Amino acid sequence: MLQGFIPMFLMTFCICLFIVLMQFLWRYIDELVGKGLEISVIAELFFYAALTMVPMALPLAILLASLMLFGNLGERFELTAMKSSGISLLKVMSPLIILISMISVGAFFFQNNVLPKSQVKMWTLLFSMRQKSPELDIPEGVFYDQITGYNLFVKQKNRATGVLYDLMIYNMSSGFNNANIILADSGKMSFTSDKKHLFLKLWNGESFENLRDQQISQGNVPYRRESFSEKEILIPFDANFNRMDDSGMRNQYIGKDIAELRHSIDSINLRIDSVGSQYAQHLLDINYAGINRHKKLQEQKATSKPENREYQTNTPVDVDSVFKGRNLRDRQRYVSYAIERANQSKNEFEFKSYSLTDDKKTIIRHEIELQKKFTLSFACLIFFFIGAPLGAIIRKGGIGMPIVISVFLFIFYYIIDNAGYKLARDGRVEVWEGIWASSAVLLPLGIFLTYKAVNDSSVFKPEVYIDMLKKLTGRSVMRHVEMKEIIMDDVVCSTAIDKLSGLKESCNNFLELYKKRQSYLSYWLHGYDKTKLNRLSARLEDTVEYLSNSDKQLVINKLMDYPVLRSLFFYYPINNKILSYAIMIVFPVGLLGYSIGIRQQNLLKKDIRNIISVSDELINMHKEKS
Repeated sequence: MLQGFIPMFLMTFCICLFIVLMQFLWRYIDELVGKGLEISVIAELFFYAALTMVPMALPLAILLASLMLFGNLGERFELTAMKSSGISLLKVMSPLIILISMISVGAFFFQNNVLPKSQVKMWTLLFSMRQKSPELDIPEGVFYDQITGYNLFVKQKNRATGVLYDLMIYNMSSGFNNANIILADSGKMSFTSDKKHLFLKLWNGESFENLRDQQISQGNVPYRRESFSEKEILIPFDANFNRMDDSGMRNQYIGKDIAELRHSIDSINLRIDSVGSQYAQHLLDINYAGINRHKKLQEQKATSKPENREYQTNTPVDVDSVFKGRNLRDRQRYVSYAIERANQSKNEFEFKSYSLTDDKKTIIRHEIELQKKFTLSFACLIFFFIGAPLGAIIRKGGIGMPIVISVFLFIFYYIIDNAGYKLARDGRVEVWEGIWASSAVLLPLGIFLTYKAVNDSSVFKPEVYIDMLKKLTGRSVMRHVEMKEIIMDDVVCSTAIDKLSGLKESCNNFLELYKKRQSYLSYWLHGYDKTKLNRLSARLEDTVEYLSNSDKQLVINKLMDYPVLRSLFFYYPINNKILSYAIMIVFPVGLLGYSIGIRQQNLLKKDIRNIISVSDELINMHKEKS
């Protein structure tokens, strides 16, 4: 099992990692093209991006590899041979369960120790690439604005010699109104040795520039106009690739392990609690209506001057009595003052709450990253217990059906995982609920498939679902009777006629008992008599069993015209009267069930009439024989 699984797992893992890496490339291709980056820098970015994509590729690779392996074993009947030798499916899976458990443990340490460092390196490189100047490639016939503060126009280029013809250079580094304009017949461009400046050598041209800033000039603006046969210009243009310092990225949630994440969460929670306590105390101390909760008393001491001390009142001030004791003008002034102070305090604390909101978002981000340290390991186990039993059930190997099923299941998992992540990030659900939603949805599927595969249940056989659909919709089940090669008990015509006559009589009695259609009330309270229907079905089967000993093929063929009387739910829906009354009260549900039930009862009467008709034909056959 290990020899078959490990090469297949490595192959599928490389393929899945390549696919998700291409997705990364398509997403950030615009930030990499046209920057003149070295191959080593791009390769380094792809290496760190590949490490970052491992959590997405690993579960899919396990699902696909296990599905292909057990599909191949089932298609070649090797699983059947193992089970016939007394080896259960769980025992067959046991080496792989141990291997997947080890991979899950390794995935946890990868998430905790390797992934934060690779994410820091990747995002640092990506941000550094975003800030790098694009590769200098001046087009013909249009203005080029990728040089900060400059616009260049080149009418024609000689790509063999590098000479530019009919140049226009707008130097707008000092503002649009103070632009320095240079025209030249030809020129040549190159970089300095440190690649931090652009060197332009121009021939046969003119330049124009202002000599005074228009914002401070009061009169005419002096300018300078120059004609030159040769001119050299040095333009600041950093063409080097400068790496950013990754210390700032390392302090973000993506660059922390479990211990650092928990420490950051505790620190931010402590800060929120302390700031919230201060704000709450401040709210309690504010005198919104202009009435202080404290009063000042003057104490006279023998050895000192009188001093004022503030004491808290034991009983709050009766605002209503103070308010009613004033005239209308004072009351209006009190209300206006209170509303103004309340709005002022509201705006003040709304502004203060912004910092708390940012802190809460930071906590959510840290908690999401903390939960993700464990979800990858659990997802590896779940996908194995989905892929291995599913491969044993469908018994299809190769890369056709397994890839289709794997991609469908992984897309389903990815959609749920992404939706849960966004709900947790926005604070609509608890963090653990959003991050573990995908695992909670797929875990029952893995348990169900494992149980079905261990017990050799028919999960994907269409006949099972067709029969189930027939039972739910009331479709008739065909009877199959074959002529016996060895007959132990011969059929006696008189006995056969008696059995057929008794069966006819039972059918007529049942139809007479339920001649009319049952009313809405009678249907839900009584329905058809279950005992009588079961007796009729048993008598029918007994008659068919006796007549199946006949040596006449015509009789055997006629026995297959007998329908199979089944015990459907809609014949006698509910035995509990309280529940029956409850369903009748819920009128739409009761009416729908009643209409379905009446239709099934009519089909049952039709089958019973068919039994009577077939019995008459069989009676005539046996009378002619006797």
